[in-house]
Amino acid sequence: MPQAIVMRETGGPEVLRLEEITVPPPAVGEVQVRHTAIGLNFIDVYDRIGLYALTLPAVPGREAAGIVTALGRKVKGLRVGDRVAYALPTAGAYAEVRNVPAARLVKLPKGVKDETAAAIMLKGLTAHYLLRRTYRVKKGDWVLVHAAAGGVGLLLCQWARALGARVIGVVGSTAKAALAKQHGCHHVLLSGRDDIVAGVKALTKGAGVNVVYDSVGKDTFLESLDCLRPLGMMVTYGNASGPPPAISPLELAKRGSLFLTRPSLFAYIAAPADLAAAARELFAMVTKKKVRVRIGQRYALRDAAQAHRDLEARRTTGSTVLVP
Repeated sequence: MPQAIVMRETGGPEVLRLEEITVPPPAVGEVQVRHTAIGLNFIDVYDRIGLYALTLPAVPGREAAGIVTALGRKVKGLRVGDRVAYALPTAGAYAEVRNVPAARLVKLPKGVKDETAAAIMLKGLTAHYLLRRTYRVKKGDWVLVHAAAGGVGLLLCQWARALGARVIGVVGSTAKAALAKQHGCHHVLLSGRDDIVAGVKALTKGAGVNVVYDSVGKDTFLESLDCLRPLGMMVTYGNASGPPPAISPLELAKRGSLFLTRPSLFAYIAAPADLAAAARELFAMVTKKKVRVRIGQRYALRDAAQAHRDLEARRTTGSTVLVP
């Protein structure tokens, strides 16, 4: 029988346990996929601790790549043996085999390996909508990226630089600073050492940045607002340090009529046509080597709990994959 990481309660990494599961034949409109690589993301931690409520018992995980092994009725455009990948709003990826709605799968081009796809479906599509749709970055923009050495951060910085932006990254260590500079950052500031607001203002000659991409949340939210120029956009898209504080809309006005948004990937790729278009652009950036995907860690699926410990302790860099 296939195996999966199953959580029967919320809590620490210890609630993630390897168990045998039963996978039924794919239903109408579904495809059965044998996973070859599974992506690890902070949203998996939010699911595990109960920030985002799952119906228990549950299998965590939102993205993976693999091989089509069976087709349900009324599935078109896919065949057994196709290499595919997905990012889903529902959990279930920490498994050797699962059924996936066919409309949410994308075929992988020859130039994109399975591990690369598993590492970038959620993170890469996130970078796409942040840079191309939430705030459409253009040449000459100043961009501030928190957690610049993380999975999304490394993709954001490279892609923003490829678009002609001037990129400032914020990281937590000198080792991560070097990594961020190798992946698109023009300038890097160290959290805990540098005054981030003063550093940004110095680099931009007092103007501030056009957009901040902040996945840290509570610890950086207010300083991120203070890094923006008038009419700048604050994009808060993660809660690594906890949810951002509540603020009055007047705080945006007094800082220069700022824009504030809390977007979600799955709103941007809800339509299959939007998913397909975003995936094409993402894969093109990878195959043309404008964006290099760094897989910093690989864990066996059975070691998912340790992968979570390392992610939460910020011991990881780049993307992390679980290998069934």
